[in-house]
Amino acid sequence: MTQKNYRSTKKTSHGEPPNFSGQHLIHNRKLINEIVNQAKVGTHDTVLDLGAGKGALTSVLSEGSRKVLAVEYDSKFVEILKRKLIQYPNTKVIHQDILKMHLPKEQFIVVSNIPYSITTPIMKMLLNNPSNAFQRGVLVMEKGAAKRFTSKLVKDPYVIAWRMWFDIRYVKWVPRENFSPPPKVDSAMITINRKATPIVPIVDYLIFWGMAYYILKNPRLSIDIALRDIFTPSQIKHLKRNLGIKNDFSIESLSEQQWGIIFETMVTHVSKFRWPKIKKEKLNHFPIFL
Repeated sequence: MTQKNYRSTKKTSHGEPPNFSGQHLIHNRKLINEIVNQAKVGTHDTVLDLGAGKGALTSVLSEGSRKVLAVEYDSKFVEILKRKLIQYPNTKVIHQDILKMHLPKEQFIVVSNIPYSITTPIMKMLLNNPSNAFQRGVLVMEKGAAKRFTSKLVKDPYVIAWRMWFDIRYVKWVPRENFSPPPKVDSAMITINRKATPIVPIVDYLIFWGMAYYILKNPRLSIDIALRDIFTPSQIKHLKRNLGIKNDFSIESLSEQQWGIIFETMVTHVSKFRWPKIKKEKLNHFPIFL
């Protein structure tokens, strides 16, 4: 699929516009079946295929789910999808910019080979607000992004925030030969599953976001320096003991469970006026919930 905000009119030497959308269509049938099997799609599931392309993945999803929403922006692909999927009454083709779409109110899963150029915005759309209806997903994306989202070292506040409510796991490397046109870099498959018991209560997600954004302004800072404007020296001393860490421990090395301890300590023992804050609009500018 092609996102209108990410496309260039610059021509290649063959007279065709380059694939600036970052969308590379999977042509390996075995891989497609593996993706669907990994998602454990059932007849009760509502499934989103974001960037459905020509429908190779969509058609397999349509065979085993309750409802499929195939989202595609490229008009040529939309026409192909409508013809190809007409035999599946449970499938709806949505001609829409992914980042402007309305997420379902009903519980849904996402099974997609997503465009490279908007990988992080798509993840934010799905994961920034844990009160939405997204339950789980299997995504194929650029390998570097997959590694960043699942790394033990966390430099981005949104990555650690997602992990309070979702388990994100790196499944496997996907070679570039599985795509047409083949990308310049390899891809990877990841899974996302909503935690049965969140580390931070969903009702407190904005409070945690404010704390995470503030603390991770410089991920390499020691915990003493990163937390000193929120906690008193005495509180930091006790907190470090509870976390089981030493002075030279950097913020980027904290586990998701340790982040949970820091959050619980803050809301229990720190006055509210010292809590870092974030505006809700900063997180919720992607999806609209109807």
